Amino acid sequence: MALQRISVILIEPVAVFEFGVPVEVFGIDRTEDGLPLFDFRVCAAEPGKPLRTNTTSAMQVVAPHGLDQVAGSDLVVVAATKIVPNPEYPPAALEAIRAAHKAGSIIMSMCSGAFPLAAAGLLDGLECTTHWKYTARLQRDYPATVVNPDVLYVDTGQIITSAGTAAGIDASLHLVRRELGAAAAAQIARRMVVPPQRDGGQQQYVPSPVPECQSDGFADLLDWAKERLDQPHTVATLAAQSHQSERTFARRFAAETGTTPHKWLTQQRVLAARELLETTDEPVEHIAGLVGFNSAVVLRDHFRRITGVAPQAYRQQFSLRPTPPADKVE
Repeated sequence: MALQRISVILIEPVAVFEFGVPVEVFGIDRTEDGLPLFDFRVCAAEPGKPLRTNTTSAMQVVAPHGLDQVAGSDLVVVAATKIVPNPEYPPAALEAIRAAHKAGSIIMSMCSGAFPLAAAGLLDGLECTTHWKYTARLQRDYPATVVNPDVLYVDTGQIITSAGTAAGIDASLHLVRRELGAAAAAQIARRMVVPPQRDGGQQQYVPSPVPECQSDGFADLLDWAKERLDQPHTVATLAAQSHQSERTFARRFAAETGTTPHKWLTQQRVLAARELLETTDEPVEHIAGLVGFNSAVVLRDHFRRITGVAPQAYRQQFSLRPTPPADKVE
């Protein structure tokens, strides 16, 4: 399917950055770079009316086109907006989304724009994603969806949902690559000064992948274990520390934390490794021992599985330590 007419649907309040993503990718004339000129339209229920944004400073966006202009679009982008209960989304906007989908348009959401898609009924039975902070709410509010909290975007063919904020860039470039080829995507990415394709998913940005235990007794045990991650804990040693049988301990642990002791320990060790990668210059091999993995190979395997990237790549992105200055050339 050729991408020619592209419409962005704005719902108040408009998330400025996420709205700017499709504008930057599809709304700029790049014919001098050999790229096609898109028929780019910004649409809202009341064209010409200033729309509130999500910024703290007073700012407005004006859509020059009404929702009637969405018809016939090859791509319809649903920009991010405030998450509200289903009935509070503008019915006209939801109907425009449904009509475009029925007519065969590709539908792509930016970040929280997945919620209007779900409210329109388009995500029922489909894998989808949104910002990691809201994935649990999307699954709870729309249980017919299949929410993947780890990825940067999900492409199911006609519908593409992107994760938080900058993931809209990844989804947009993916669509360009899919429809117009890798060269076109690389050219746009080069002009935007972003990678054509990022490694990993949004799980690397989640601050804590492990739920906290609410039981005082278990909380004390988990704190004890987290202070001794370098030690070779097992169900037997943890059960003995809590003065329970292994069977009772394993059952209660799963009930309290929602996971197994082994998975909990692995997640805590990866979480500790993340902090050390961010705040120290310790080699990965040394970090592996500090957090209780047998080797750097084991650390890399678990780290990549949980965060989606390798430890060194994670350090390059998130290190809080200043980059050493280059040697001065006399």
